Amino acid sequence: MVELRLLGDVGAWNGDRRVEVGHTRQRCVFAVLAVDINRVVTVEQLLERVWPEDLPHRVRQVLQNYLSRLRLLLSPEGIGIERRPNGYVLLADPDVVDLHRFRRLVVRARRADDVQALGLFDQALAFWQGEPFTGLDTPWLAAVRTGLERERIAAQLDRIDVALRCGRHTEVLTDLFALAEQEEVDERVAAQFMLALHRAGRTTAALTHYRQLRARLIEQCGTEPGTALQDLHQRILDTDSSLTPPSTMQETPAKAEDPAPRQLPAPPRWFTGRVSELARLDQALTAEPDEAHLLSEAGSRTRTAATVVISAIGGAGGIGKTWLALAWAHQHAERFPDGQLFVDLHGFSPTQEPMAPAVAMRGFLDALGVDPSRIPADLDAQAALYRSVLNGKRMFLMLDNAATAEQVIPLVPGSPTCTVLVTSRTKLASLIDRHGVRHLQLDVLARAEARALLTRRIGADRVAAEPHVVDELIDLCGGYPLALSITARDVAVRPAIPLTEVAAELRELGLAMLDHDTDPAASLPAVLSWSMRRLTDEHRTVFGLLGITPGPDITFPAAAALTGLSPVRARKALSALEQTSLLDLRPGGRYAMHDLVRAYAGITARDLPDDVRKTALGRVMDFYMHTAVAADRILDPHRPLVSPDSPAPAIPPLSPADPASAMAWLKAEHAILLATQRAAAELGLHDVVWHLARALDTFHRRQGNRHDALAVWRTALDAAAHLPAPTTRSRTHRNLGRACSRLGLHEEAARHLGRALALAVHQRDPAEQAHTRQQLAIACGQQGNDRQALDHARHAVDLYRTLDRPVWEAHALNVVGWFAARLGEFDTARDHCSAALALYRHHHHPDGEAATLDSLAFVAHRIGDHQQAVDRYHRALTMFRTHGDAYEVAATLDRLGHPHAALGQHDQARQAWQEALELYREQGRNEDAARVQRQLADLASAPPPRYHR
Repeated sequence: MVELRLLGDVGAWNGDRRVEVGHTRQRCVFAVLAVDINRVVTVEQLLERVWPEDLPHRVRQVLQNYLSRLRLLLSPEGIGIERRPNGYVLLADPDVVDLHRFRRLVVRARRADDVQALGLFDQALAFWQGEPFTGLDTPWLAAVRTGLERERIAAQLDRIDVALRCGRHTEVLTDLFALAEQEEVDERVAAQFMLALHRAGRTTAALTHYRQLRARLIEQCGTEPGTALQDLHQRILDTDSSLTPPSTMQETPAKAEDPAPRQLPAPPRWFTGRVSELARLDQALTAEPDEAHLLSEAGSRTRTAATVVISAIGGAGGIGKTWLALAWAHQHAERFPDGQLFVDLHGFSPTQEPMAPAVAMRGFLDALGVDPSRIPADLDAQAALYRSVLNGKRMFLMLDNAATAEQVIPLVPGSPTCTVLVTSRTKLASLIDRHGVRHLQLDVLARAEARALLTRRIGADRVAAEPHVVDELIDLCGGYPLALSITARDVAVRPAIPLTEVAAELRELGLAMLDHDTDPAASLPAVLSWSMRRLTDEHRTVFGLLGITPGPDITFPAAAALTGLSPVRARKALSALEQTSLLDLRPGGRYAMHDLVRAYAGITARDLPDDVRKTALGRVMDFYMHTAVAADRILDPHRPLVSPDSPAPAIPPLSPADPASAMAWLKAEHAILLATQRAAAELGLHDVVWHLARALDTFHRRQGNRHDALAVWRTALDAAAHLPAPTTRSRTHRNLGRACSRLGLHEEAARHLGRALALAVHQRDPAEQAHTRQQLAIACGQQGNDRQALDHARHAVDLYRTLDRPVWEAHALNVVGWFAARLGEFDTARDHCSAALALYRHHHHPDGEAATLDSLAFVAHRIGDHQQAVDRYHRALTMFRTHGDAYEVAATLDRLGHPHAALGQHDQARQAWQEALELYREQGRNEDAARVQRQLADLASAPPPRYHR
């Protein structure tokens, strides 16, 4: 028989088979019709209830499409949707809808005798599987949901009245503990709670509850309790015998021979991997005792035990904490002959507040068979009794989904024979610090474990048929267990759909693909949202901003700039997100999120005002730009100074102390700086785009990041058109031409360098003309046109001399010397390079000095003075290495091998070329790598050197 469910996840079921009823908005249409089953719902009512605002284009056509799809889905199940003159009606037996069956059973229960009523109420309340219309949110559904919750509580209270009349007061006490906390001034709940406590022998607690309720009523409502509650209070004081139910109906106290509690849920069916984590739990929870531990009565040692908090890393919900704890517990069930206790503390629940320790404590004491008359009212006294009962017992306790350490501490037994596992999205720092609790962080699944999980879920045949697609699914899910499970479920329920199509959907839709399920517990965004409930508004804002900031991670100074908060408040916000496992602090002081958590953070940022998002991004981009400019200035202090506007006072950039720290910062932030430039381009922040390209120029040159250099200057070219400085466009064309030239894009390089020179001439800018001439020389040389290269270099020397810029002149002199040497004009080469070297040394320019030593070494090798060439190459190498110039290190090592080989020093030549080969490969310089590979092959086939005494 088909079932239509509204009291929890909205959907349709035929036995164990789920009938999909579509996406969120289509499920809203389904829910609206099912609430009013067999009654016409007008089109206007449907539109108002499903789309309270922001109606889609051609909304009536959209509604008709949804209804047509629902009709196709439900008609095979015997459910009809018909068009009527003024609307639509869902036709079916009302009993197929859980809501209507719940209502009918409640009506029957209220008319039945007490024995029948209990069963009917239980049947009715069993239909509630969670919050009505879970995952659907419109004002009309919210109002209906509120009314339904009142109906549920009323039915629950009616059921408690019947249970109390039947003398089943102990049975309902756990529910009443929770209701009394939830409904603090409800006098009906208070009366039931007081009566149940009194009948359970806890009269003092009943009277205490009355006093607390009376105080709350006076404070909040300015009134005394009603007459009925006052009368019950007096009757309890008078020990009225009529309050005691007939003895034949009273519950029998738990006996000592009651079976040991076995409360663990079933082991997770799809649990896979986690071998190292299980081993660490074994080590933490089953370690052999040391000499200080007590002996058992038989004289043998007892097993030590401990409390372990399992906490997630890189994402709070869906990381597999509960699965790991349950899997371990079931694997070691034989270790706990005295039983297992389990409680879900609802620390992060979509529908419930965190469970009070008193409620969990009472449930455990009842499960342990403690006579209700022995249970004191005070929580501390209850905890003492609880510890006494557990003393010496070998029991396992699982405290699942804890929100705070305060929830957990009263429930931790004192006996070392008990083992406790606590799962939580927070780190529960005070539990670790004050109570010596061990801590296990849970990360995403390794690739092999993720593949094993998918294999178990979708079958080895499908995995084997499309192995590369499975790898892509694992990458798209980032090894996140819940994401993998949702994806596996989608694959399993759609066996005809190829994995390539599933991967394409996931790649296109991202997090939205993991949110389509109607079960919140199986929806990654919903699960992550529960971690946000306990955050402050400021911390939620920081979380959202972290989701849209450029780059994969962030340091504290950048985060402070992003948020605009004081260092103290920014640190507290980051700590709060880290404690809830929404953020991870990694080595080097870098804060990062799992990609899917970051995607969710980006979604939450959409709720922030536009000006908040834009201002925050502007601050962090300003921070990165100015710090990059400062770092570049330290790396190349002789470079022409082109400074952006001053940074905002509240966002001071970092100031690297020396070239090593500047290089280290640029390396650490390189991916973020590239992402920042792309984001700035999207936002039209042209100044940031251009200055980041320039600030990264020296770094890219030294690291050999030729493709990144090309990308940033291409982006900067678009930005340059919007900037007012007249030299900006010529500089951009020049730098872009150099980047193209380094990658062998000679036609494009010539086009940009020609444009740069034309602009410089038009602007009568001799400095820019000289820079461009020098770059044209290098570009011509890379195409083998050494004579034209030499002409351009000499033009550059002449222009620089008119500017009285000796360091720039030295650059051009060295280029002249290099190409003169290439042309065999060694005297000219030696003279120009020697002049350049003198200028560099006088003006303390080690980069230029190293480049010139390299040129002089080349001259020495070409004229046959191989030992001098070796000596000069080694001096150049030392200086290049000191400044982290990997690009020039590779080229110098390449050239160094030749004089070593000429001297018969084959081992030294081989070593130099092998290192050059590795660097060329790292830098993607494939043609250079292939040439060095040939040189190594030739060296290997060369005859061994002859040694002379």
